[in-house]
Amino acid sequence: MPLPVIPRPAVMELADGSVIVADGMPVVALGPILGPVAQRFAADLRADTGIELPVVTEGIAPGGPPAITLAISEGGLAGLAPTSGVRADGRSVTEDADERHALEIDADGVRVWGATAEAVFRGTTTLRQLLVAQLEGGRAELRGARIADSPRFAWRGLSLDVARTFHSPETVRRVIDMCSLYKLNVLHLHLTDDQGWRVEVPSRPLLTEVGARGALGDRPGGFYRLHEIAALVAYAAERFVTVVPEIDMPGHASAAFHAYPELGGLTPMGSGPLEAEGIGSLPAISNLDPGRPEVWAFVEDVLDAVISQFPASAYVHIGGDEAFGMPDTAHATFVEKVIELVRARGRLAVGWQEIARAAIDGDVLVQYWMDPAETESITGSEAFQSAVPAEFLPILLEALAKSTEDVPRALEQGAKLLISPTNRVYLDRPHAAPSADPAQEERRRRVGLPVYPPASLRQGVEWDPIDAALGVDSDEQVAGVEAAAWGETVTDRDDLEFLLMPRLAGVGEKAWAISGATDWDEFALRLAPHATAWDRRGWEWFRSQELPAAVTARPVSG
Repeated sequence: MPLPVIPRPAVMELADGSVIVADGMPVVALGPILGPVAQRFAADLRADTGIELPVVTEGIAPGGPPAITLAISEGGLAGLAPTSGVRADGRSVTEDADERHALEIDADGVRVWGATAEAVFRGTTTLRQLLVAQLEGGRAELRGARIADSPRFAWRGLSLDVARTFHSPETVRRVIDMCSLYKLNVLHLHLTDDQGWRVEVPSRPLLTEVGARGALGDRPGGFYRLHEIAALVAYAAERFVTVVPEIDMPGHASAAFHAYPELGGLTPMGSGPLEAEGIGSLPAISNLDPGRPEVWAFVEDVLDAVISQFPASAYVHIGGDEAFGMPDTAHATFVEKVIELVRARGRLAVGWQEIARAAIDGDVLVQYWMDPAETESITGSEAFQSAVPAEFLPILLEALAKSTEDVPRALEQGAKLLISPTNRVYLDRPHAAPSADPAQEERRRRVGLPVYPPASLRQGVEWDPIDAALGVDSDEQVAGVEAAAWGETVTDRDDLEFLLMPRLAGVGEKAWAISGATDWDEFALRLAPHATAWDRRGWEWFRSQELPAAVTARPVSG
């Protein structure tokens, strides 16, 4: 039976002895830098298990009662594999953001140490998972063990669409907790799209007064006020998660046009945007025009406002995708200028894979998402073609046909890739397996973009990021792995959590753990005990029949 830890640690060794963790066992933070980490661990463990642990700052005398001790140390970590990629906060993976950590369990208690406070936090996350798995009668007995670990990739993220469906700050905090549990360290907020504008720009008040009024269909709109963004950024930082903002441009700009019609737009369909009907996955065809001075005044106002609200992020996501009908030269001109405007403000740019069609530098991150084989299969399907207006279809197919050259162009220009293939980590796909809970079957039929083939939990782990994109053959070409949760079929928080959990555990596995495809049967054994924490947290997770029946049975309470 493997230790129930996700992502799978690099080193897992069983040892002699055991220790019981129950109410009152002290958590000892050796050094003031670890005080907040200890407090966070105690609070999270209480939420996951109900166990109450006091935090103290003085060591326990030898021969005293067992304790959980947290320390800064690099002892025994030298043999762990180095981390590849880049971090969203711009820090160094070998210095101030070294995440290597270890823990030992024996009769004297638990010792967790790491190279940095963040590393120790990752170690306490592993400990939380072990305690959840052994929870019985309000306490947990841990077997003796030694675990040592470090992440494969520095950027491990989730892109969350809050434009098509607006999610409250409380819901975003719940998503941050899910990310943190599986050692994901980036929440990429897709803040603007055709359906809504979700972030304040004080110099452009109509973006929120008009552009934020609605969402997809008849869903309620909304936006995050300045203090709400600040609180979310701080909440994430306490869990060592960086929030990266996305302002999608030059396409997906209808909300901005509704707010400020004088921005105009490039469109092949006439003077106004063509609004696509049907499933809601299709954007309006109208793009910001790089030839209009008022567009650049607008872009600079937006960047100034957004960058100041996300001070921990070294990156601004500029979108760059699906600028349907926009001439290639105009698109390239727009992307290149936005990258320079971001750089002039002390930040770096990340964008969807289409930005590789412009001239970019090696400090730009390119987010690969279109798997060529699946894109061809989807666009050729009856479901897709029946959902696309006839006049729109040739424009869309022409744009998608260019996608096969995006990754080679990105690599030729020295850019690193964020690996986000639709067929593996787009979490807005329908669930393939039935639910063990009949009450979830209506939601399973309704939630998940119908143009995508349904996906199993197994598909989410039986792959390797290096094999996902043509031309990638080394971790050195990869910035990290990021999943995406789009909102076309998501009507509320329960729908969102139903798509995210337990899929996010698989994302964490692929972004953190050592290379190679994960064996599903072994992964499922590690995953199953985590349901205790999901239920205690009140998360609406998908009770797939792929998981053991004892796990998917809905508890009578809490």
